[in-house]
Amino acid sequence: MLHDIPTYLPVYRRANVTMVRGEGAYLFDDCGNRYLDCASGIAVNALGHGHPHVVAALKAQADLLWHCSNNYLNDQLVRFADRLVGESVLDSVFFCSTGTEAVEAGIKFMRRFHTMNGQPQRQRIVTFEGGFHGRSITCISAGGNEVARKGYAPLLEGFDRVAFNDLAAVKAAISDETAGVLIEPVQGEGGVHIADRSYLQQLAALCRESGILLMLDEVQCGYGRCGSLFTYDVYDVRPDVVACAKGIGNGFPLGACLVSAAVANTLEPGCHGSTYGSNPLAMAVGNAVLDVMQSHGFFTHIHEVSAQLMRGLQQLMAQYPDQIEAVRGLGLLIGVKIRGNARALADQLRVKGLLVAPAYGDVLRFVPPLIIASAQVEEALSITEQTLKG
Repeated sequence: MLHDIPTYLPVYRRANVTMVRGEGAYLFDDCGNRYLDCASGIAVNALGHGHPHVVAALKAQADLLWHCSNNYLNDQLVRFADRLVGESVLDSVFFCSTGTEAVEAGIKFMRRFHTMNGQPQRQRIVTFEGGFHGRSITCISAGGNEVARKGYAPLLEGFDRVAFNDLAAVKAAISDETAGVLIEPVQGEGGVHIADRSYLQQLAALCRESGILLMLDEVQCGYGRCGSLFTYDVYDVRPDVVACAKGIGNGFPLGACLVSAAVANTLEPGCHGSTYGSNPLAMAVGNAVLDVMQSHGFFTHIHEVSAQLMRGLQQLMAQYPDQIEAVRGLGLLIGVKIRGNARALADQLRVKGLLVAPAYGDVLRFVPPLIIASAQVEEALSITEQTLKG
């Protein structure tokens, strides 16, 4: 059926609001309204809007070199790779532009690892119900989001989806054709479901015992969001592959796939690539973001404000049990399950000046910038309370 459409495809549920400027934890629209941004571009603006150190780094690099082919090195690439790997338990990194690309790279690398080690039959990946790994055909085939999958059949074979936090289900799914396990330590888009600490540790041990690889999708939950640069540190596990994006570039298109030496040793020139991966502008921004995250007290601040926000939201749940069913989260990735229409409540919050990010299952995500101040947390809680009161 024909209908009027805008020149930009209507594939997003856009509010009729036009944002024109950002400053710290706030966004401003073209009518001059100010919004406390507890959506952060869906967990992207880790350092808020217009962070002076990041802006200065981007401007400085823009005067030097915007892009060059990956047939050459650039100084920002070498510096960022050295620093990022140095902060991790992994040994090498592939840079790209998005979280989807980072996840796809990891899937390819896991399969290639086994092929190059004489086990080409190991091509299947165990994934999880409620998982979300991106929008490509590969990533929606791996994930469990039915809305994202609708209308795109046939989906790709090679993924065995099991229940989240169920080790027995993973054991049952592993066969001599399994290459690895792909899991989000905290499912963001799926409704903020958190992997149990003991479960993820046992899952890592199971992968080692079975001779398969463990890949963590930390695109949304990683890069400081859960209180540590890498979320695997929170769980005390050692993965073989980690996908990063969102907060890594603070809004500049940037993704990364980190791998162990064993995986890196099965890769060679031509086996993978990305036109814009390692772009000097992106690398300069990545270095600037890492500068801030490495500064004294950065993660201590996250622990303090996340505890404050969680505590406040739990108090609101106690006050309004007929409207809030559950509050769950890790660090500054917090989900509030609403009894009713979460998107309608998100609209009401926006009208009052607070932005949140709806997720699957009538859940509202509170994912503010990691630099949010204590007073701004109180502002977010106050607006939420006013809205719940009606």
